[in-house]
Amino acid sequence: MDELPIGRRVAYWRRRRRMSQQVFADRLGKSKSWVDKVERGVRRLDRFSVIHQIADVLGVEPATLLGPAAAQRGAASGRPVGAVEIEELRAALERCDRIGLWSRPVSSPPDLGELRKAVRHAWLTYQSARGGVLARSLPELLHRSQAAAAAHPYGEEGEQTAHLLGQVYQITSSVLRNLGEYELAWLAADRAVAVAVRSGDELLAGAASFRVGMALLALGRARSALEVHLTVANRLAPADSRQATPQRLSVYGMLLLQGAMAAARLGDEATVRELVSAASEAADRLGGDRNHYWSSFGPTNVLLHRAAAAVELGDAKTAVATHERIRGHALSGLVTERRVHHLLDVARGCTQLGDVARAAALLMECDRLAPAELSSRPLGRTVVGEVIRRTRGEPPPVLRDLATAAGVA
Repeated sequence: MDELPIGRRVAYWRRRRRMSQQVFADRLGKSKSWVDKVERGVRRLDRFSVIHQIADVLGVEPATLLGPAAAQRGAASGRPVGAVEIEELRAALERCDRIGLWSRPVSSPPDLGELRKAVRHAWLTYQSARGGVLARSLPELLHRSQAAAAAHPYGEEGEQTAHLLGQVYQITSSVLRNLGEYELAWLAADRAVAVAVRSGDELLAGAASFRVGMALLALGRARSALEVHLTVANRLAPADSRQATPQRLSVYGMLLLQGAMAAARLGDEATVRELVSAASEAADRLGGDRNHYWSSFGPTNVLLHRAAAAVELGDAKTAVATHERIRGHALSGLVTERRVHHLLDVARGCTQLGDVARAAALLMECDRLAPAELSSRPLGRTVVGEVIRRTRGEPPPVLRDLATAAGVA
């Protein structure tokens, strides 16, 4: 497939996604005739914005459509796909005049109602596992949120804009972490905590804190991550039934689960058991899977983290057994981003057990749910590479296609 022209690549991936030319055209906002001409090479694709749009619809990275030569040019220039957006996010995060009360007021601040809708849409996009799409729109949203906070630094509106900006910093941190930009993810999470304190919402600050811990864990600082999660969890632990609101239980429970992941990285099985057990109690009190503060916390997410921690501890049998305990409707009811991450964790476990066929099947399920995530997430590329390496003989075509899309040799 390496030698195919871009139009043939588009046709190949359209068929892989089981889309007719008409459905594909409708999703692009183009005519069926336009799609047919592109696929036959009659019409050239020479605008990168259009290639980005096609890649988003097909759920692949633009580099997959452009081919190895373009990918090599991008690597040689040090500007891989997505680098522009990451640099824009870096600039927005590092500008000192955008931080807190040092921000300069703007002449025409964004409408708060529209900004709330945009922030909600960003969360939904992230939880739908469309991080690549979100990365391209985040710089603008971050600038708009910063401008709103600068225009309303005090009073009730100041708290509202700080709340929105704190959420955008959290989204930014999560997207950057999934893209492998761990230092920037930590910086965005740190900004989220500072702004959340200004909003007066301690639960928002708690949610931002577990993103700080997640960034620290990604940076290899497991001990610091554990300390962050335990400190904030102890502060937010419900003292009585009146404090045990669904919102508090959700944030508290996620802090415990992320603390368990840090403990697993340290090889501390006793602490993992203690924290997962406490999170399970919080989930039982919650009474089901919820998404307060965009946490996706509940009994099912506890099982997902129990499996992930087991993989981290090298106990693949427990991880796979835990996965098999999860009922299908419970897993399908979770947001796509959580499901994809879980399937990658279980695929790691299957690989540890030598069950390469099942690991490959799980990767194909990931590809069905959110194909672009396999190529954009370091974890996705790592698992795909491990499955390819452990496959005896020639990997099946579908697995080779996954490796190609993920950029794995």
